[in-house]
Amino acid sequence: MNDFQAIADRVEIEALRGEFTDAVMMRDRPRLASLFTPDGVLRMPNIPVEQIGREEIIAGGERLQGQWDFFVQNSHPGTIRLDGDTATGRAYVQELARTLYGRGHLNHAVYHDRYQRTEEGWRFAERVYEVRYLDTSPPAGTAPRTARGAEAGAEAGVEVAGSSVEAEAGAGAGAGEAQGADRAAAAASFTEPATDGELERVAAALRAHGFVVEILDDAAQARVRVKDLLPEGAVVLTGASETLRLSGIDEDINASGRYDAVRPRLAAIDRATGADEIRRLLAVPDYVVNSVAAVTGTGSLVLASGSGSQLPANAGGAAHAVWIVGAQKVVPDLSTALRRVEEHVLPLEDARARRAYGVPSAVNRLLVLNAEPRPGRATVLLLREAIGF
Repeated sequence: MNDFQAIADRVEIEALRGEFTDAVMMRDRPRLASLFTPDGVLRMPNIPVEQIGREEIIAGGERLQGQWDFFVQNSHPGTIRLDGDTATGRAYVQELARTLYGRGHLNHAVYHDRYQRTEEGWRFAERVYEVRYLDTSPPAGTAPRTARGAEAGAEAGVEVAGSSVEAEAGAGAGAGEAQGADRAAAAASFTEPATDGELERVAAALRAHGFVVEILDDAAQARVRVKDLLPEGAVVLTGASETLRLSGIDEDINASGRYDAVRPRLAAIDRATGADEIRRLLAVPDYVVNSVAAVTGTGSLVLASGSGSQLPANAGGAAHAVWIVGAQKVVPDLSTALRRVEEHVLPLEDARARRAYGVPSAVNRLLVLNAEPRPGRATVLLLREAIGF
């Protein structure tokens, strides 16, 4: 090999590594996959991830990138050792990111590479990601939404019954068909439960704001715990919530005869003549049992409603409140929660409401609980499993 060919090879390999970082930053997964040979391998042992072939690299990128609120990668040149039509090398990486659940990601890492000359030019035969330093503390900064427009999608989740929307939350914005794909991938990530570490951090933030918090394995445990928390004969209002319906908690309260349940009483009141009675029953029960739209990493709860009728009890009208929250409802901050309501959960609930009642749903009222000033009033049961929208 002459010196000119060696120089050209080095320049092309360096351009390949730069193209990799650009494709990652722009969330261009097909372009990222095209930088590998057809049977090329991307390995990230610390995650752990092993993607073999271009199709797996595209699919794996969708799963990973759908978890990020923001992601920045800076790469730095390392070594390149040429050997005819193959080569090896290293590149050095610094990354700053935050997941949609608020988990930070600051690391310094090394890519260990094998390259192959092909008819398309130099391509990665293998790229192995080795983390040398990792800090998972939640970063304090935010990603300006105008800057994220080209790379981020919408995520979300909401619960609604009839005209009310007990909403979960999501993030992202954008335009065009490419963004639609990112939006779908981001939305899918909100069905994944937060990790134990993320739940512990959310619990700590909520406790610092005056909420009583328990972390439970699943809805079955929550069902038992709710029975422990509600005294027999108490006046109990249940929110219009998929979480309560799917868990069986709604039936336990409204059909068991154990409590003075508000929902059955409402059904027996004439809507035209008993509006004031309905309003009072909804506003000041002994207990309100509900889910929430989202819980943020900063320690806030978000609820949404079409009519607003359920919100007074949750806000403070009920003497006691119990909220059951699936792990997929954890989001990093309030802005993410509000986007999740509008861009993911509301469309799902709207479709459900149209099927069930023949009417559309809407988010006409929002309630954000940043703290609980009355000690012992409010209990949050955080579940390790995903339940509800």
